[in-house]
Amino acid sequence: MLKGNLRSHELIFAIAMWLLSRLLIAIAMLLIAPSLSTPPNGIVPTVSWDVFSAWDSVFYEKIATSGYEYAPDSHKHSVAFFPLFPLLIRGFIALGLPVEVAGTLVNNLAFLGALIVLYRWIDERHGVSAARWATAVLAWCPLSLFGTVIYSEGLYLLFSTAALGAFDRKHYAKAAICGTCATAARPTGVALILAFLIVAWRLRSGTRAYLASLATGAGLLLYSLYCKLQFGDYLAFLHAQQAWRPTTGFNWQQWWKMLMQISVGTTNWKYGSIKDPWHPLLFLLIVGSSYLLWHYRFRGLGSTKTDYGFAFLGLCLWLLAGDPLTDVVAIFGGAYLLWYLRTQLSPVTIIYGFCALGLLLVSGSTISLNRLAYGIVSLEIALGVLLARYPRWGYIVMVFFTILLTSFAVRFAQKQWVA
Repeated sequence: MLKGNLRSHELIFAIAMWLLSRLLIAIAMLLIAPSLSTPPNGIVPTVSWDVFSAWDSVFYEKIATSGYEYAPDSHKHSVAFFPLFPLLIRGFIALGLPVEVAGTLVNNLAFLGALIVLYRWIDERHGVSAARWATAVLAWCPLSLFGTVIYSEGLYLLFSTAALGAFDRKHYAKAAICGTCATAARPTGVALILAFLIVAWRLRSGTRAYLASLATGAGLLLYSLYCKLQFGDYLAFLHAQQAWRPTTGFNWQQWWKMLMQISVGTTNWKYGSIKDPWHPLLFLLIVGSSYLLWHYRFRGLGSTKTDYGFAFLGLCLWLLAGDPLTDVVAIFGGAYLLWYLRTQLSPVTIIYGFCALGLLLVSGSTISLNRLAYGIVSLEIALGVLLARYPRWGYIVMVFFTILLTSFAVRFAQKQWVA
């Protein structure tokens, strides 16, 4: 009876987080966005399923309806996108659904599954409070928009989370199956293979753990064989991705650019001189205010005023710096958070998080970094465990997430770049 009640509890909370956050996205995309004026470099969307399709969505839809295409040139080709998501879309199309409806349903159902799987795993390891906060973070993070539109985030989160949880429980056969699905869904699934091998070595887990680690790469291997048979190139998917990422390695120039955009502003960085003095002045004002708030936190302000003060300054900094700030915080803030909680989280959670972040840093590109970081479930777990300790900050973060999620949903519906 207790186990049955626990399962009901998991389902109710996860479904509630999924339903409420997806409802907010639907309202933003189908009601708010169509009522606004035409934005620069955007459109006024119509109330249709088309609002859930933009950017990478077009590639997935073409793969599902027409199959893959590739040529060894510098142009963008659909073979760069892994097959599991479009295959499932094609299955729903076979049931008579339009491709936009099929893609939206697959991603949303998979994202709901990811929330349920995450809640159950974190509840077992860290307790109900941490499970609730981790699930809420995954559901309400602004980048969870990509668990609703026609992208593969929901599917990858489902299978990567299931694989990590199974490996943590030493259910190696399940870890291998779910890991195979993850590596067939996103190229970042490669981080699972490396993480499992390192954990197996560190914990001396035995032969079954090593076999499961290697078997996780079956999805990637099968897709590579398909590329050889279809296009004569085992690494066609990797070569095609060079259109998005022409270089490899740590792109320090782009990271320096983002730091300059945060501190001095895009306009000043572009012209190499101070054309907009307000940005650096406001940045210095925010930094100085943060120092003073920290310095005087024990001198009569109290923890409540201090927390809300930092929250207000954080909001001001985001309004000033925008997307470059979220990219830097997602990667380097996420890495710090994993290190800070390294003794409290499971080894597989920590090691997978660092392997996946390392893969992003050496990818040679800074495009969509915050979205790709969102797909690393270790970061949501770490933030959830931390917020369970500091619930006041948890509510502040949820309010901030809700504001950004609404903004991102409107922007995506308007066909403006998000993440």
